[in-house]
Amino acid sequence: MDTGLLILRLLVGLLVAGHGVQKVSSHLGGRGLEGGTEEFRADGFRGGALTALAAGGGQIGSGLLLVVGFLTPLAATGVIGVMTVALTVKWRHGLWVQNDGYEYPLVLVATAAALAATGPGAWSLDAVLGLASYPLWWAALALAAGLGSGLLTRLVLHRTAAPAIAER
Repeated sequence: MDTGLLILRLLVGLLVAGHGVQKVSSHLGGRGLEGGTEEFRADGFRGGALTALAAGGGQIGSGLLLVVGFLTPLAATGVIGVMTVALTVKWRHGLWVQNDGYEYPLVLVATAAALAATGPGAWSLDAVLGLASYPLWWAALALAAGLGSGLLTRLVLHRTAAPAIAER
């Protein structure tokens, strides 16, 4: 079980962190902070570079916390939050990724929630520090806080379409 949790943490954590790096730099195929800012504006978000920095920083931080298995419920909360925002962006395209749907963000949300529920396993900083056994309510809290923060981010930062001006 510990080997499986380690593989899962490494895969998901590195992918989420890498996605964050792409938002704020030209590494890993990213288009730099300018490209990350453009991406958010194209998806209807306000906030410019600050939004891209916050999203990229959240992805890098929560992804790396998952990789090392440190403060796993907090790491899961971060992943759930940023992936909930991604899910809301892709919602209109339906489930399947080949149609630019929300399939992949949903898998990451569920994986992060599962890691919060199971804990990081024996090969983690949490285990070294004696924190590897979180009560199950931490998973529920991580899921609620992650979903809530993602939906609140969408609500606060997403521009609504301007009302049409009636012709006189």
